[in-house]
Amino acid sequence: MSLDKLYKRYPSLVCCKKDINQAIALIKECYKKDNKIITCGNGGSAADAEHIVGELMKGSRKKRKVSPKFRKQLSGIYPKEAKRICDNLQMPLPAISLTSHISFTTAFNNDMNPQFTFAQQLFGLGKKGDVLIALSTSGNAKNVINACRLAKILGIKTIALTGKNGGELKKICDVVIRVPEEDTLSIQEYHLPIYHTICSVIEDMFFEE
Repeated sequence: MSLDKLYKRYPSLVCCKKDINQAIALIKECYKKDNKIITCGNGGSAADAEHIVGELMKGSRKKRKVSPKFRKQLSGIYPKEAKRICDNLQMPLPAISLTSHISFTTAFNNDMNPQFTFAQQLFGLGKKGDVLIALSTSGNAKNVINACRLAKILGIKTIALTGKNGGELKKICDVVIRVPEEDTLSIQEYHLPIYHTICSVIEDMFFEE
């Protein structure tokens, strides 16, 4: 979905236009420097965090064929298998969700303060230049806030998707996309087309077909 189509289908999101553009700019810069996107959220927002990774790590509207350079390298090592391997791979936009690491999260939650689970993961996986996309309908989820606070220390830029109020996240994140709704269901209904569009725009920036 293009930005124009997003605002045509959801005219009430025009109020988020500046923040969406800033989010796209941060993500573009992240990928230009060979960094990665990290996502987190709770409940339905955890599902959205996973969804974002799915949009970035594989082709959405484009085939994202592997580069000729990679194909040549693979042919030099596995000449018989190179074509089959390359034909079944797509160029990724590196992204990882912090919501899926069940063994780690259950262990950490049992031994430590669960409000710092995402922060601990970010501490181990994040690096300067990465971008953290944090989803919280209220903007006040403690584990998400702690991850965003740590991100600032690590030199990781932060993009928050929240509801109208923005909560605590609006005070600490680099970009805050506050959709014009207050109840959880309506907020999440707006988050999906926003991140779909952002991922689509980013894909267009890095892949021709």
